[in-house]
Amino acid sequence: MGLFLFLAIIVGLVVYVISLYNGLVTSRNGYKNAFAQIDVQLTRRHDLIPNLLETAKGYLAHERTTLEAVIQARHTAVDTLAKAKAHPGDATAMDQLAGSENVLTQSLGRLFALNEAYPDLKANTTMMQLSEELSSTENRVAFARQAYNDAVMGYNNRCEAFPSSFVATRFDFKTAAPLALDNPAAREAPKVSFS
Repeated sequence: MGLFLFLAIIVGLVVYVISLYNGLVTSRNGYKNAFAQIDVQLTRRHDLIPNLLETAKGYLAHERTTLEAVIQARHTAVDTLAKAKAHPGDATAMDQLAGSENVLTQSLGRLFALNEAYPDLKANTTMMQLSEELSSTENRVAFARQAYNDAVMGYNNRCEAFPSSFVATRFDFKTAAPLALDNPAAREAPKVSFS
């Protein structure tokens, strides 16, 4: 009877450790899947930019530095996205991705500011469609980033909470880093003018 009870306790502990391990694996796969959605939306964003630039080139021929800045920022963002895709959750990869995407957002902001100064470009149907598509994609990126960060938080909570932290430490589950993209427009109050 004592041996049976001892074996039952051992089997129960093994099953419990296995369930903790599987929960950690499920959470890790969850945040990796959520990052895949960020990858899809950022790739879509990166793919829209060349068309936007091609449309703007004819109108902004003498604004070459702005166009080149957007091209360079896009190239850097594509490279850092590829690195982040190889290591989703890695703090360095997430910081580099956030930095390159923020630079791209700023350079696109300068491009759109120039767009306002050129009525013909602003009225161009292709430019309007691409701008709308890019804006829609930005919203999708924000939703995908939130889903990723929620999944990272759930995974990190599992890695750090007792008793799964013992399993996480033993099997080398490392916490993941969230993705923090700056959106300067979201922090600034809108400007109102009655003139």
